[in-house]
Amino acid sequence: METFDYIIIGAGSAGCVLARRLSDNPAIRVLLLEAGPPADKFWVRTPAGMAKLYFHDKLNWNYFTEPMPEMLNRRMYWPRGKGLGGSSAINGMVYIRGHRQDFDTWRALGNPGWGFDDVLPYFKRMEHFERGGDAYRGQDGPLWISDPVIRHPASADFVAAAERHGIPRTDDMNGALHDGVGFMQHNIKHGRRHSAWMAYVEPVAQRPNLVVRTGCMVQRIVFDGRMATGVSVISGGETRVLQATREVIVSAGAVNSPQLLMLSGIGPGEELQRFGISPVALSPGVGGNLQDHFYVHTSYRSTRDSSYNHEITGARKYWTGLRYLLTRSGYLALGSSQVAAFVKSRPEEDHADLQISFRPMSFTYHGNGLVEVDREPSIAASVYRLRPAVSGTVRLRSLDPLQPPLLQPEFLTHQGDIDAVISGLRQIRRILATEPLASRVVAEILPGSEVQSDAALLDYLRQHGNSAMHPSGTCKMGSDPLGVVDERLRVRGVERLRVVDASIMPHVTSGNTNAPTMMIAEKGADMILHDAVAHCPRQAA
Repeated sequence: METFDYIIIGAGSAGCVLARRLSDNPAIRVLLLEAGPPADKFWVRTPAGMAKLYFHDKLNWNYFTEPMPEMLNRRMYWPRGKGLGGSSAINGMVYIRGHRQDFDTWRALGNPGWGFDDVLPYFKRMEHFERGGDAYRGQDGPLWISDPVIRHPASADFVAAAERHGIPRTDDMNGALHDGVGFMQHNIKHGRRHSAWMAYVEPVAQRPNLVVRTGCMVQRIVFDGRMATGVSVISGGETRVLQATREVIVSAGAVNSPQLLMLSGIGPGEELQRFGISPVALSPGVGGNLQDHFYVHTSYRSTRDSSYNHEITGARKYWTGLRYLLTRSGYLALGSSQVAAFVKSRPEEDHADLQISFRPMSFTYHGNGLVEVDREPSIAASVYRLRPAVSGTVRLRSLDPLQPPLLQPEFLTHQGDIDAVISGLRQIRRILATEPLASRVVAEILPGSEVQSDAALLDYLRQHGNSAMHPSGTCKMGSDPLGVVDERLRVRGVERLRVVDASIMPHVTSGNTNAPTMMIAEKGADMILHDAVAHCPRQAA
């Protein structure tokens, strides 16, 4: 039986950080398991290749929600990364930490050590910020963070138009001023995607004390009583048990981490009973508190010089591709959105509860997952509510870990969420109707100028709303009865088992979730090393 000190389940945004930090000590033997394949492909490393990965048959779990009554019984597509780097290998590469208040709220909910001042050093430790370090930013970390290589004039005009509506300009949304409008930063290094795998593990993959295995699906965590001692995996059609003498760490993400805990006997009693799973520890919060950002897209026909659609479609896309191959610059080196505005849906909000993103190009999202750049000159903006009022669930579909779980996000079931997103749509319209941006707009395509009333806009949300790919919270950290892990990310009710990924967030952060997920792993690695238990000679059951 193979034995390691630590077994990490999932080589995504959190798992890669953990593998690097734990294996920094050559005396510690680390195993990093990934269900998917290696992700060393041209379109993975090329920033604009994200559209080709959105429905990839090998690098994406390609999940769907259950039918949602409030959304015309639609089954919404939920892409999740599957492969080295996880979702950081297929996402839009946007780097947003979130608002200071997000983390102070985590601390106030009974999680000491998780306030903004506590986590800031970990954000800084992971960053190599292109502009240099300061009180808020790091420069010596492994993760490269850059500004857009092209600042399109239409994007600059969006910032100027938003300022005219009283939204303050910020030169660094990850610095002193989060709420405001400005250019986004991305995990892009010299024109190439810098995923968690590329930043953290690829440079040290030859370490003798670090073993990385792809194509390994973990069936369950193995226990001796209430002590986690290893994992049972399926690899190459065979089932094997691997032993962890110190800890098993679950970093499979907000969908798969609760699924694995339940399959291993940790979860709500009724869910375990429904599938005849012998309980190891009853934990009613597992799979609950599913939070995500409900996202809605708008697009506008524009003047030709306001959009770069023509640069990445038709015959010109070959010139753009050649430019990228020769220089690693141009439009193929850009992330998903250029500019963001963090704004309030209503004056009573304490701080911004909406994120509006703008891009000087547009695409059509097809129901089968295909994303296609529009051929006509167009620009686009999207909005989502940062702090949703409701949460959903992840539940088991089958005892087979290869079967997708049941996803029920409960979108559009709370009037506050609906009102906030509709406010965001109206704010997008006001900004795009303001100079210097207004003269770039020819016509509104989506939702369409005829869609004006709240009822009509709600119908649009039901038909066109989607996930922003930010699921979180399903193994939440907390001291209340629904808390799955404690403030040191240890699973309550068992020993030598932690969850370290976006699923531990008590509330989803105010923005894209990749950066805070990696921060969680940076902090989690320090906790694991500090709490290291003595070598245990027990064999897995």
